Amino acid sequence: MKVLRSKGPEIFDIELEKDLLAKNRSLARENRKKLDSLKILAIDIMGSIGSGKTSLIKAILKELVMGKKVAVIAGDLTTTIDAERIEVEGARVIQVNTGKECHLDANVIHQAVDKMKLDGVKVLFIENVGNLICPGEFPLGAHKRLVVVSVTEGPYTIVKHPYIFREADVIVLNKIDLAKAMKIDLSQLKKDAQKVNPKVPFIKTNALRGVGISEVIHALGLRP
Repeated sequence: MKVLRSKGPEIFDIELEKDLLAKNRSLARENRKKLDSLKILAIDIMGSIGSGKTSLIKAILKELVMGKKVAVIAGDLTTTIDAERIEVEGARVIQVNTGKECHLDANVIHQAVDKMKLDGVKVLFIENVGNLICPGEFPLGAHKRLVVVSVTEGPYTIVKHPYIFREADVIVLNKIDLAKAMKIDLSQLKKDAQKVNPKVPFIKTNALRGVGISEVIHALGLRP
């Protein structure tokens, strides 16, 4: 089979991209310093649309029972649906709408942190825009990055999107209750993840039913 590989953008575009990514990394470091000074643990939650990012955050909040000690930045293109779902659990929530942008960036997080009342907050969850490509290239200053993938995305998601999984500190395989119906081999997805990122925890969950949530909480260092 012949494979045509892209040579990438023109040199001018490459230079612009390098400048953009470098600026983002610089702002991300500033964000990290601020969060450290506030003694807040920040966790970037990444994954496709419909993978279960919001459901996972809700399940974690239910089990932690920390109320206003947890804050959430919910990223989406245009709606406030996810923020409203999370707010029900008692956390402080701010919605960030990115318009056409397929990811959050460090500058947006900097602005959101400035606008939020973070006194007494111990943990900040950042729900990134649903995408398995762009968010991986834009660190936000979070201490940990978690990637959610669901069995409904098919058997090749991890193989086809290795880069974002390499950036993960925790990988969550969600909606495991649907594996049989979707004819998904859970053990193969685990092998795929371990090939890409062998050192990080791989946790199987059913976020809606709370399955595996304690393991996720432990892997993120939210509970000893």
